[in-house]
Amino acid sequence: MPRPRTRIQQKNSETILEAALEVFSAQGFRGATLDQIAEVAGLSKPNLLYYFSSKEAIHQALLADLLDTWLDPLRAMNPVGEPVAEVMAYMRRKLEMSRDFPRESRLFANEVLQGGHRLREAIEGELKALVEEKAVVLRRWMDEGRIARLDPVHLLFSIWALTQHYADFDMQVRAVLGEGHDPYAEAGDFLETLYTRLLRP
Repeated sequence: MPRPRTRIQQKNSETILEAALEVFSAQGFRGATLDQIAEVAGLSKPNLLYYFSSKEAIHQALLADLLDTWLDPLRAMNPVGEPVAEVMAYMRRKLEMSRDFPRESRLFANEVLQGGHRLREAIEGELKALVEEKAVVLRRWMDEGRIARLDPVHLLFSIWALTQHYADFDMQVRAVLGEGHDPYAEAGDFLETLYTRLLRP
């Protein structure tokens, strides 16, 4: 049995992952280096390698935590809830994640843009299964005449695109809106109007 980590070891491990998130979200996997991560973490490279054997190991640890967090908003869609309210709540949760976890969003986007090799198994497994499960719920609501008939998977894709845009293109959003705007509050109101009209039977 491996010995449990001490408090200092746990703290250093968390410091490395936080630094790696900063570097990977800005540089992507290919552009990031162990030297960059060590510098941001304030540790020597040999010290970093004591905790993680390679850049790939650090990246994999980040992605494993990220995907589980990323699925939580969709898991929370209640199949016995009021359909429009459930879709709106899901959209709001996704928008809040973009606001609160912009680096994680960019890390995920960078990985997918580079082919998603380190995420493919999870995307084709857990993520796909969850989307199919919620698509069944959405189709049932459509069959019952409670929301408009749409392709349920593309409906979810559109929510991902329209909410994650605010994290992945944060600089562009803020530059175009200018000072004095709250991008996430304004986006939430706009998207709620958009989807309420789209889903109306």
